[in-house]
Amino acid sequence: MKDPHLEIERKFLIDKLPRALDRFPHKEIAQGYLAVGRDKAHVRLRRAGRACTLTFKRGPARAREEREIHLTPAQFAILWPATAGARLTKTRYYVPWKKLTIEIDIYRGSNEGLMVAEVEFPNVQTYHSFRPPDWLGDEVTGASRYSNVRLARD
Repeated sequence: MKDPHLEIERKFLIDKLPRALDRFPHKEIAQGYLAVGRDKAHVRLRRAGRACTLTFKRGPARAREEREIHLTPAQFAILWPATAGARLTKTRYYVPWKKLTIEIDIYRGSNEGLMVAEVEFPNVQTYHSFRPPDWLGDEVTGASRYSNVRLARD
């Protein structure tokens, strides 16, 4: 059984977008960072559509602890100003791939033009056996240049 507080994922650049991307479910996301530790632990605030969350993450990018709680819009509004200088915006598309979902992020603002894909896995075996579709490019899992924390702060 998967640990509910463990995120196992891989991140890729995108060579070309899948056909008819707009037919897949998608959300506009605004996220900002309230705190970032030297050990890469961070506290993230996110609004995705109407859902607002506060998330704590710690550990290496491939498999890390993740704890998330839902916030009311009023709670989100109180915390959001504290993320000034550490924010990003993107559109996230949810593309089914075999028994998984590939999340495609198309960034806006200062990260305009960047497109990455993340795939979250139920276990380490699936992580290792994953064969990406041909429209995914280089794997950048763990590359700090493509971490959302860095994209939000640079």
